[in-house]
Amino acid sequence: MSDSDQARYAPGGLGTDGGHEFRWQLTSTRFADPVILELPPDHVLPVIFVPGIMGSNLRDTEQKTPVWRLDGFVGAPGKLVWDMSGKNSGERQKVLDPAKVEVDPGGAVPKQPAGSVYDPKSYTARGWGEVGETSYSGFLVWLEQVLNGQGFNPAKWPQFSYVAVSATPVPGHSRDVPPLTGGICMSMRQLDGLSKLAEKGSADLYSDDLIARARFRMPVYACGYNWLDDNIVAAQHLKDRIVAVIKENNRRKSRCSQVVLVTHSMGGLVARACQQLDGVHELIAGIVHGVMPAIGAPVAYRRCKVGMADESQPSWLHPNDKLKAHVGARTIGYTGPEITAVFAQAPGALQLLPTAQYRPGWLTIDGPSGKSVASEPGTGDPYQDIYMREDRWWGLIRKEWLAPQGGTGLKWGAYSWNLKFAKDFHDSIKDAYHPSTYVFYGKDKDVPSFAGVHWKLKRSMLPPDAKTPPTPQQVSNMGFGAVRDEGVNPLHVGGGIAVLPGLESPNVVNTSYWDLVCAKQDGGGDGTVPANSGAFPVHSGGASIKQQFGLTGIEHEPAYQDHTAQLVTLYALQKIASKAKADT
Repeated sequence: MSDSDQARYAPGGLGTDGGHEFRWQLTSTRFADPVILELPPDHVLPVIFVPGIMGSNLRDTEQKTPVWRLDGFVGAPGKLVWDMSGKNSGERQKVLDPAKVEVDPGGAVPKQPAGSVYDPKSYTARGWGEVGETSYSGFLVWLEQVLNGQGFNPAKWPQFSYVAVSATPVPGHSRDVPPLTGGICMSMRQLDGLSKLAEKGSADLYSDDLIARARFRMPVYACGYNWLDDNIVAAQHLKDRIVAVIKENNRRKSRCSQVVLVTHSMGGLVARACQQLDGVHELIAGIVHGVMPAIGAPVAYRRCKVGMADESQPSWLHPNDKLKAHVGARTIGYTGPEITAVFAQAPGALQLLPTAQYRPGWLTIDGPSGKSVASEPGTGDPYQDIYMREDRWWGLIRKEWLAPQGGTGLKWGAYSWNLKFAKDFHDSIKDAYHPSTYVFYGKDKDVPSFAGVHWKLKRSMLPPDAKTPPTPQQVSNMGFGAVRDEGVNPLHVGGGIAVLPGLESPNVVNTSYWDLVCAKQDGGGDGTVPANSGAFPVHSGGASIKQQFGLTGIEHEPAYQDHTAQLVTLYALQKIASKAKADT
């Protein structure tokens, strides 16, 4: 017997000629057991990961130099933070021009083999260098390993078990574990109460599902996209990748006719658009959506107005994660002008705004008593009521922020066209889901999220004069020119900078009749997507939504680093693969 109780499998995969290849280093003579060369199934069902906004690496289209590279440094993309935090609004706008950037495939990839990958260079070939290492690398390695690095006898897969009898071998006993038989109700280890998380009936998993899934190798790919551009363009790019991956896996010893998509955040919107393109529907066996803003997120509006520096973080968040949130603000933009300069020229970013399906009145202007004096969208059309509003200070875009010095010279007309693209995109994916869709989202009331945006009128302690201040209703009807706005909290009505005498030196103060405070988070979710948007698919997707899971304790950007989210994703992949086509 070997010193080890673990079976020794030589990692293998397909060579360039389509044949099977295995690699193994010489080991100690103490290990007398044979090394197992397990031939994988002939059928292939690739998994393609689609990242969220800002999750794809971008480079300049002409010079091919990186402009948005998410390679890790102490848990954060250090060089990117350094580069972006030193740029003003105009420089940000010019660098992040959607017409002048493209996907950068040269990002960092893992250095260790995993699953069917025994040469790390293969990660780049599979598109992993296109997506952010800091957010996704750990998850992709885990997924590749659990799908392709545990053999193809589901009785040995350690993530699953059944009542009274383990589905994995007992250490010290024979490794010749008999195959599973059908009709056994399975459970997932390390995930108690899977059905308690489910929001559409029970989350059943049977041995039949695992047996059917074991028909496939499931190599993991990634597909970055230009997240600044229209997501319809990204959807076409994803279609091209799907076709290429299927072709790549149809070789001498393999057959492939479908893929599975796993998406993060805005990547879910891209996938929903892609699956509607001509010729794509049958190429996708199913889609797993993680923390998707199904009907948009009000935080996108708020960041254009006051930036993101003052957003609350969960009290339980680790200090390192709070530091990462601070780093995110430095990278994306602390102030309204910094974010607006990029946001208004980027159709992809505008497509994160709340859609017409989002609840009415999510934007309010509240008087000092707390009673709302105005709520929008009043007609149910947020595009005209809020995003194109030129005559109210609470409209989305302040025109003078569109064309900062040194930028692209963005005009209102160009912004209007970008917003039209956003509306058309929203209309095109309304209630549209692949017929085999699984969803998970954050529903934690202790993870502060913006279900709405609320402007609070507060009396200033230093009014500019003794005149009667405007009423709250009058304030809600004011235009941009009547409100002093530097793109940070709070905005001001009336007054200005005043110098008052002090004991030792003059005091510089900001006087006003009213301070307009943009309130902090008013609901729960994942910190970016509120629970009502994340949960919307089960209400609008009908029979297409096979299962939806509401999870607690997950944050938006690192959602796939959460172990529960990973196991829910693995569950969904088993279910999708069990129904996928295996051409003979």
